[in-house]
Amino acid sequence: MSEQHELATIPEEKPSIVLVIAKKSMWFIIAVTTIGLLSYLFSLLTAIHGKSLPESYFVNGYPSILALLDSELFMGFVFVVTVSIICYTLLLFWRLHEVAVHKAEAMSSAHTQIVFALSLCGLFIDKAWWVLAIIIAFGRWDVLANRLSSIISNGIKGDK
Repeated sequence: MSEQHELATIPEEKPSIVLVIAKKSMWFIIAVTTIGLLSYLFSLLTAIHGKSLPESYFVNGYPSILALLDSELFMGFVFVVTVSIICYTLLLFWRLHEVAVHKAEAMSSAHTQIVFALSLCGLFIDKAWWVLAIIIAFGRWDVLANRLSSIISNGIKGDK
C-alpha cells in the first residue's frame, strides 16, 4: 500500500521547452512539405495551356495575374488548399454535431445512448431531434428532479 502511495505522489516531469519547440517545428516542416509535395503531384496531372506565354499575359510590359493562374503548380496548390479547407470544415461540423454525445459521456450520464440516438436522428431526419439531444445532454437532471420532488411534496402537504 505504501509503495502505491509513493508512486502516486511522484510528480510527472514536464517536457523541456526545447523538446516542445522541436516537435512543433517538425510538425510545421512536415505540413509544409506535404502541401508542397501534394501541390507538385496535382500539378503533374494538369496541362492548362502549355508553356508558351502569349502577349496578352502582359499589360504595359508588366505581367498580369493570368500567368499565375496558368501555372500548374499554383493550381495544384489551390486544389490542395481547397480540399483541405472543405475536409476541415466537415470535421468541425461533425464535432459540433457530436457535442451532445461528448457532454453526456463526460458527465457519465445515464442518458448517453438516448443522446447518441437523438443526435443521429438529428443528422438524418430533422434538426429538432439534435436540439432535444443538446437539451438532454446539458440539462442538470439532478437539480430538476429535486425541484420537481419539492414541488410535488409541497402540493401534497398543502404548504400554504
